[in-house]
Amino acid sequence: MAAQKIRWYIRAQLGVLLLPLGLCLVGEAITRRTLQLAALNQQSAASGPWFWYGTLGLICVTAGVGLMVESGLLRGYPRSPRQGAGNSH
Repeated sequence: MAAQKIRWYIRAQLGVLLLPLGLCLVGEAITRRTLQLAALNQQSAASGPWFWYGTLGLICVTAGVGLMVESGLLRGYPRSPRQGAGNSH
């Protein structure tokens, strides 16, 4: 039972960490794309691989949300069922 709780905790925390990481990568991609467009207007060098930053960011966001939902963060920490919880007589 303890191994199941550890797996739950790792999945939940990984989801919580992947979501903001993905948002930061998407923001970085937007910044790089904006700089690249500004550089093209001034005939300067390109800014970098913004497409791959955005793609990786969206993958991280989706994985983070999926892990959080799968681990049941909205329901809380998994508890052991109480004996006799279904019997109210």
